[in-house]
Amino acid sequence: MDISRTDCVARDAADPLAPLRDSFDLPAGIIYLDGNSLGARPKAALARAADVIAREWGTDLITSWNTAGWFDMPKRLGGKLAPLIGALPGEVAVTDTTSVNLFKALAGAVAMQAADPCRTTIVTERSNFPTDIYMAEGLAGWLRRGHTVRLVDSPEDIPAALGPDTAVLLLTHVNYRTGHMHDMAALTALAHEHGALTVWDLAHSAGAVPVDLHGANADFAVGCTYKYLNGGPGAPAFIWVPERHQGAFMQPLSGWWGHATPFAMAPSFAPCAGIGRALCGTQPVVSLALVECGLDVFAQTDMAALRAKSLALTDLFIALVEERCAGHPLGLVTPRDHARRGSHVSFTHPHGYAVMQALIARGVVGDYREPHIMRFGFTPVYTSFAEVWDAVEILKHILDDNAYDVNAARGTVT
Repeated sequence: MDISRTDCVARDAADPLAPLRDSFDLPAGIIYLDGNSLGARPKAALARAADVIAREWGTDLITSWNTAGWFDMPKRLGGKLAPLIGALPGEVAVTDTTSVNLFKALAGAVAMQAADPCRTTIVTERSNFPTDIYMAEGLAGWLRRGHTVRLVDSPEDIPAALGPDTAVLLLTHVNYRTGHMHDMAALTALAHEHGALTVWDLAHSAGAVPVDLHGANADFAVGCTYKYLNGGPGAPAFIWVPERHQGAFMQPLSGWWGHATPFAMAPSFAPCAGIGRALCGTQPVVSLALVECGLDVFAQTDMAALRAKSLALTDLFIALVEERCAGHPLGLVTPRDHARRGSHVSFTHPHGYAVMQALIARGVVGDYREPHIMRFGFTPVYTSFAEVWDAVEILKHILDDNAYDVNAARGTVT
């Protein structure tokens, strides 16, 4: 296909989303292809954090729960995030971690199935992000009512795994290793045919691919804000409970922020109405404030435009790797089909970890996942086409020159 760097520069010049890159403080000399793991810092975040700490906390102190709107932040930010995932206002709260929110959603879904004592199985994929499986196993063990977790080995195995014993189908919309994207609407409909509820993990979807939770008739969803949404390391996650389920939704982490009258200090719990019942304890205000900086960037565009660029970036990367790195033992594990691809691309290599470390040392930051998978994330709000070309050129030289250390020491975080 013979794509030149000049071609890529021209594509950047014509890219309507290119100005959004100026919203981020990207370090010079770095091609950052790991926004699927930790998003880049919005420029606004530094000043926002300083203001929260110096003025709202430092000067206004406890009055900021009212004057700065601290108390309402989980729901208010949820309202900003809702359009990105096909949700309605009042259905999303930004709070806690993805794991904690997943526990809440699973517990709520299982409780809604309690009228049928046969529905004791949570179905999920063996290749799901491990914490999702761990939380499902933890809930099943904690319930002590015969609940189990059934693991399937491929998407094709999901239909056969559903049956009259299925309480919940738990799936991550975009697989964290491969970038494979499920058909949310079709699998939700299939689960409903079997009487099961669905819980969707949107960690690798929100802000990267269009999601229509209502259009898919999904039941519950969770996700993080520190990847494509650029909320910062360890930023609070989100939980979605549609209006139709909010009256029946109950979760066991009944903290005071989910109380109907939290400042009445009543000795017994009464859940509030709406999405607020998904809240638990006092919220991390500084972290929540930084989440808003990332969400404000998305208010300048829409998911259709972001998806178009995501596909263009990933198409370009796949084509360039296969053209310029031909002859090397690379294996594409990400689907070519646009309908089944998220916004990251994964290639295997027998020395994938060592090659990735060599890339990072040369300023191309991706990441590695077992087994042998080099993972490259393409964040439409700040990744450029020229960066894709440059990254592949560096990869080519590393592979051609065998310029990687097969004995590279592994850090705690890989």
